[in-house]
Amino acid sequence: MPRALYQYLSDDHDRLDALLQRAVAKPDAIEMALYGEFRKGLLRHVGIEERIVFPAIERLQGGRRAAVTDRLRLDHGAIVALLVPPPSPSIVATLRSILQVHNALEEEEGGLYQLYEELAGSAAEGLLGQMKAAPEVPVVPYNERPNVLEATQRAVERAGYTFHTAP
Repeated sequence: MPRALYQYLSDDHDRLDALLQRAVAKPDAIEMALYGEFRKGLLRHVGIEERIVFPAIERLQGGRRAAVTDRLRLDHGAIVALLVPPPSPSIVATLRSILQVHNALEEEEGGLYQLYEELAGSAAEGLLGQMKAAPEVPVVPYNERPNVLEATQRAVERAGYTFHTAP
């Protein structure tokens, strides 16, 4: 099963990217049903990394976290915060800019997914099974309160990114 863990996670990135692209294909409207699927899928993906991938790497390295884990966790905080308010062109542009950097840190040569794959060894099949069996994350309705956008912007800035204003 060469690179099965890497492939599973990378394919999920591609699936999520395609969902987002389809959700915002019309320049003047966001297709809410497709965006909702993207949102649910992205939250599940983040959950898999936080609850399966990061702990497995730490365990397989004798209690040592991957060097990039802290960076990725900050990104996860910003990504999840961006999924709280209803989508807008600003939210989508900010999500795309973060995901471009974030996904590269995971997929690039020497990145998190390669490390995960290399460390897993004989445990790869079991880890793949855990990832495939990971449940969907319960999704709450969008929060439309005005202060939510401010909190979202702070989470984005805390992770070292810029919140994009509408084009």
